[in-house]
Amino acid sequence: MQATTEQLITQFKALADPVRLRLLALCAHGECSVSELTEITGQSQPRISQHLKQLCDCGLVERFRDGHFVYYRVPTRGKGSGQLRRLIGMLPEDEQVFDRDIEALRDLRGATDVVESNDDSRPLHHALVELTVSTPLGDLLDIGCGQGRLMKLLASRANRAVGVDIDADARRFARAHLLLAGLPNCTFRHGDMYSLPLEDQQFDTIIVDDVLGDANEPVKVLIEAQRPLRDGGRILILCSTSPDAASALSGSVAGWCRDANLRLASPRAIPAKNPRWLLAVATPAETGKVAA
Repeated sequence: MQATTEQLITQFKALADPVRLRLLALCAHGECSVSELTEITGQSQPRISQHLKQLCDCGLVERFRDGHFVYYRVPTRGKGSGQLRRLIGMLPEDEQVFDRDIEALRDLRGATDVVESNDDSRPLHHALVELTVSTPLGDLLDIGCGQGRLMKLLASRANRAVGVDIDADARRFARAHLLLAGLPNCTFRHGDMYSLPLEDQQFDTIIVDDVLGDANEPVKVLIEAQRPLRDGGRILILCSTSPDAASALSGSVAGWCRDANLRLASPRAIPAKNPRWLLAVATPAETGKVAA
């Protein structure tokens, strides 16, 4: 019997328990903590932890630590992820228990105040969406994701989206925001922009999300951002600015990219009149060449 068939049988056996089936449905909807799963199911924490271990052992969910908390979610990449998506697709959409659980999770997350972006952000959002029309996002990384404003905008256009931020409260807000938005392909990680907690060549699009202006070493940020970028990928550089500072910032971004060996398209001022942001696309230069 093939290994994939044996794994599928093991997964079916794990899902024969109704509590584990509920946990899988919740973790398919978004990354969940043990305390959340305990409160929603009404089971004890040791019991839920035991169920989660069984789901992890057979590859139905994955466990990761984010700061002081541990979260569980359905894997979105790696060997067997396609089979897992098909398996989850078999879960009934009209199951009242699943609906109640997900609504309870929304209520838990909805207790968190999430700051919505204002109407002034619309020109920026329009420009970012335009960039996804000509070139698909693929797998997306947002460095300095904050409360997930850009991930909420772009995640539905990406295969998966990962947000990295050093602020635990911001990541907590982002989880609440994107769960309420119904975006299960997003995950968040604690991380420093100078040393990302990610393996090499994982992403097709990386957003350097308004962190360069405050960085002590912006060139190092851009060098580190290239490490998890796949061949042929691109880096979107976003910087907040003001009308009287936009020109000088544009020159700084060009210098930082040159020193990081990135080719840079001319930064775009958004909006064109009285700009509040600069947005530019950068790609790694060939070995031995410098950014334009």
